[in-house]
Amino acid sequence: MQGARVLVVDDQEANRLMVREVLEPLGYAITEAPDGAAALEAIKRQVPDIILCDVVMPNCDGYAVCRALKSDPNTRLVPIIMLTSLDQLPDKLQALELGADDYLTKPFNVVELTTRVRSLLSLKHFTDEFEHASRVLESIALVVESRDRYTGDHCKRLGRYGTRVGQAMGLNDVDLRSLWLAGIFHDLGKIAVSDTVLNKPGKLTPDELVLMRKHPVVGADLCGKMRTMDAIVPLIRHHHEKLDGSGYPDGLKGGEIPRVVRILTVVDVYDALATRRPYREALPHTKCMEIMREEVRRGWWDGDVLEVLDRCLRSS
Repeated sequence: MQGARVLVVDDQEANRLMVREVLEPLGYAITEAPDGAAALEAIKRQVPDIILCDVVMPNCDGYAVCRALKSDPNTRLVPIIMLTSLDQLPDKLQALELGADDYLTKPFNVVELTTRVRSLLSLKHFTDEFEHASRVLESIALVVESRDRYTGDHCKRLGRYGTRVGQAMGLNDVDLRSLWLAGIFHDLGKIAVSDTVLNKPGKLTPDELVLMRKHPVVGADLCGKMRTMDAIVPLIRHHHEKLDGSGYPDGLKGGEIPRVVRILTVVDVYDALATRRPYREALPHTKCMEIMREEVRRGWWDGDVLEVLDRCLRSS
């Protein structure tokens, strides 16, 4: 990546200069920080494309820098190479456990350093492209949502409801992120449904119903083209399944439906009831719960998820 921004973090000026003399002639834009605290401040102003970081430094060491950056969604994908004189296996393992992408000991081999920098920057380039594509797809999903003048911020509400319920049920960070993203993308497939059908005030015809019921498959197919979206594709495809097998598109039953899908389904149904629709006004919370508890008794939804949602909404 010609012109890539490289941040060199080291408390020894001579070490920073050595790295600069190696990488700057290759076309990289080099910035420096004398310690971890200064590095974190510099990153707030401009996120670099890659970081070369010493471990033993005053104020804030390299481990702390790595921990802070890898726990922040805005910087967790920035590659970090630990460049240090510490050459013991425990030091290397600690850095890698904190999320460092590579570990080189001083004095470094010039060819090895440049090769690893080039390799990690190439990987970041592809990661950035996937991230950009995801953002474009998210924008499309929100445009699709805006076509339905009755649902408002339905997708964002589902993301919020889903993550609140997931947190209350003890889901891990990966599942919580999947719930948030699935909330945004779950109705993406409605891009294939006409405005006339989406906003029809009366009952859908059999043909219109068939068309509408294709939207989970269309949405899953669109997101399934991107490997970074793998985790949310099942949520998009199956958010209209029912525990008794009467849902669509695949008629999944019981344990075939993962818990994250059950959560998304429950919050989706709840929000549909609690929101004004072409054929009725929005229902109050107590009425929504009454209807959904009856549907739980029919075997449609996960009752545990519904009760957690009730508690979450009542406590807000």
